[in-house]
Amino acid sequence: MSAPLPPVLVVDDEKNMRASLATVLGDAGYGVRSAESAEAALGLLGQQEFLMVITDARLGGMSGYEFLARTHAQWPDLPVLMITAYATPRLAVEAIKAGAMDYLAKPFAPEELLHALERCAERHRLLAANAALRAQAGEIYRLDQIVGDCPPMRELRQLIQTVAPTEARVLILGESGTGKELVAGALHSLSHRRTAAYVRINCAAIPETLLESELFGHEKGAFTGAVKQKPGRVEEAEGGTIFLDEIADMSRPLQAKLLRFLEDGSFTRVGGTQELRVNVRLIAATNRDIIAAIREGQFREDLFHRLNVVQMGLPPLRERGADVLLLAEHFLRVFGAAMRKPAGRFSAGARQKLLAHHWPGNVRELRNAVERALILATAVEIQAASLPSFQLETRLRAAEDPRLSPAKSLDDAVTEFERELVTRVLEQNNFNLTRTAEQLKLSRHALRYRLQRLNITPLAGAEDEAAAAGDKEISPC
Repeated sequence: MSAPLPPVLVVDDEKNMRASLATVLGDAGYGVRSAESAEAALGLLGQQEFLMVITDARLGGMSGYEFLARTHAQWPDLPVLMITAYATPRLAVEAIKAGAMDYLAKPFAPEELLHALERCAERHRLLAANAALRAQAGEIYRLDQIVGDCPPMRELRQLIQTVAPTEARVLILGESGTGKELVAGALHSLSHRRTAAYVRINCAAIPETLLESELFGHEKGAFTGAVKQKPGRVEEAEGGTIFLDEIADMSRPLQAKLLRFLEDGSFTRVGGTQELRVNVRLIAATNRDIIAAIREGQFREDLFHRLNVVQMGLPPLRERGADVLLLAEHFLRVFGAAMRKPAGRFSAGARQKLLAHHWPGNVRELRNAVERALILATAVEIQAASLPSFQLETRLRAAEDPRLSPAKSLDDAVTEFERELVTRVLEQNNFNLTRTAEQLKLSRHALRYRLQRLNITPLAGAEDEAAAAGDKEISPC
């Protein structure tokens, strides 16, 4: 289904002529609105989008030529067809110079008028398709942009390749900054809908009172400020994909309307009564605990089951091990090319600092950290000092209740907790061993023993500090 065309505006001070044109256009499948004067037509043009304007040259009040000049000045891309019973070559040239797309002399055959209308309709479709392609070109999503070699990420890429060509709805779960939008974009770019529009809406970024209008559109006068009809984003996505990010932040009344939309693609605009239908694929995502939201009555369970045809979970960066370095090197290449800096590398100390951080902001935080480091770097090798101190970021780490996984023994859980605690205090003290030992109420010797046992390698700066203090111990490998 192609998007519906806007109506045609007929401007003529003769009632019979308006009725005759409306009949011809209506029989051909075009919507029509009429105005008996240029002044009334200008008012309609300010309220609604039109496919084209058909105007008589002679009107009561403002003439058709004056109206044409005003229209062309204010809406230069709007096609205007002028008709007149007093056609002369001079007047035809005058009309074309004033901005008319064509000039018809009365009497004319209906086929002449419909031919001009079809040209405008085709032009409108091409412009809409071009706009959709430009929107897609703004950000191209590829599967190789999902960087990572840990087992969950390899499985995720395989799942995307399997699910993308289908029409299945997908629910993407993961913490903020894990790359949910990248997954949604890859699903669209690998689907059969990739040549159509890809529309994204962040449900948390739009006020609740406006979200329904943004999603499904509104009719003129539906609320204060609705001065003209506005199609919704679901109509823009016709034939393509719509991605609803942070869907758990959607109000329950709107969830009910979305549930109906998911059944057969039907909806009504805000303030409207006409049932419309579109063909779109829906992908949703949230960073919230969706089951907790259902239990607390904040999210409809039936909507969850409608969305949850295929579920994709993105692991937080802290659980992806060496993927931190793979991603950091990827961003280093991307930003290096953008800043026209030579391809750099991370020093051993910088790599250790990247691995030691907890990354509460996930991949988005890592991306920002690498960009900052490249900006501050004065050599090809990125030093640890160019990376953020992470002191503020460390405080963002949410305190978690210790839970014993069925796959872990008590000793493993205690060791993991100890490693987390020591790493956190090291970060807080900018990897200064002396201050870290004092805060943990340990001697430097005891701290270094724990670092060896927990397989935590001190940064280069920490080793320099130890040497300066005359510490003769052999540093752990």
